[in-house]
Amino acid sequence: MTDASLPVVIVGGGFSGAMLAARLAERGQASVLIERQGEAGPGLAYSAVLDAHRLNVRAGRMSALAERPDDFIDWLTAHHPDQADPDGFVPRRLYGLYLRERLTAVEGACPGLIQRLRGEATAIEGRAVLLSDGRQIQGRAVVLATGNPAPRTTSADQGPRILPDPWAPGALDRIQPDDAVLILGTGLTMVDVVLALQAQGWRGRATAVSRRGLLPRAHGEHHDAPVALPPEALTGALSQRLASARRLAREHGWRRVMEGYRPVSAELWRAATTAERARFLRHLRPWWDVHRHRIAPEIAAALDALIVQGRLSVRAGRIRATATSAEAVTLTVASSHGGAQTLTAPWLIDCTGPGHDAAATPLTAGLIAEGRARLDPLKLGLDLDEAGRVLHADDGADPDLYVLGPPARAAFWETIAVPDIRQRIEALTAILTA
Repeated sequence: MTDASLPVVIVGGGFSGAMLAARLAERGQASVLIERQGEAGPGLAYSAVLDAHRLNVRAGRMSALAERPDDFIDWLTAHHPDQADPDGFVPRRLYGLYLRERLTAVEGACPGLIQRLRGEATAIEGRAVLLSDGRQIQGRAVVLATGNPAPRTTSADQGPRILPDPWAPGALDRIQPDDAVLILGTGLTMVDVVLALQAQGWRGRATAVSRRGLLPRAHGEHHDAPVALPPEALTGALSQRLASARRLAREHGWRRVMEGYRPVSAELWRAATTAERARFLRHLRPWWDVHRHRIAPEIAAALDALIVQGRLSVRAGRIRATATSAEAVTLTVASSHGGAQTLTAPWLIDCTGPGHDAAATPLTAGLIAEGRARLDPLKLGLDLDEAGRVLHADDGADPDLYVLGPPARAAFWETIAVPDIRQRIEALTAILTA
């Protein structure tokens, strides 16, 4: 078998991996899609079953196909016409169904070009992926599309009252209707967890804690047209860019400014020096995240109602100590003003977001140990070139190993939303089918 006749091996069957496999098949390139959990397509993000768990991007911008921007809206019109509002934020479970159907449709139209395998990838040797059951899958290239991992801030070893992964099967089932909960993190995961608790009849109170106590901002009623960014908002010192962005926000509204940055954020990140990236992460990232990754207006209204009712409070501060017992968890939280506060509840839920740590993940730790991969200077993830190829310890780009989706954040930063990943899929497909 020649290299050209071998499939591309894709590790991870969520949006990134499944839609790459579909795109490759449409270009005549075979692939093997390895998914650990089960059915390929939705991944963790779009396997939600609650209608309260909605997309954070308007339906009109969620097509899986760059050249057919209305594809998802057309699918909704055919199958769920009551949800076919381009400006709407539909339940994520519907988007998961859309992805399943797209993958199945491509398999039917391109027979034999997508092979699905259920298994756990444990190592990569050359262009072969080794599975935990001993199977070895040989390909012409390997793409790591492993999605977002569970949080890593806490551990189940700290006590039975700590829930380190809110999306583990049955993780929230032990919480009783009137139980109070402490939540680490005030971002999108916290929002989803509070909504999931509500859906199971929870009536208690939640206290969410993060370093700055910022909640995700809401989308406007309609899509905000992007502002044309002037040169001073794109180049020069970060302080000058920030001053320009703030001026534009006062004149045009911050949502329009964020839409202006959306299509160029990856380019700006790649052009930034390590020192500039470090300054952004240290000083601006929390504000970027809550303005860039927004929530549906109806979800924001639900959170506001909980706050008004006294059932959700948000605290800013650093966690100084965590103590657990058989009945409760106690946090000592230090504020920026130097004071400290003690919070106690029956449960602590880790909602700090994806725990990306390539050095601690067996699949990528092995690559780092042998010098085939390295961490980026800020240890956000694997270091990649502009094509998404893994960089060796000696600076060389690996011609057979690529990273796609959230694990590529060290190289592209904005690579978690569908419109961003969709662009990366097109670019990678062009490379792999050249």
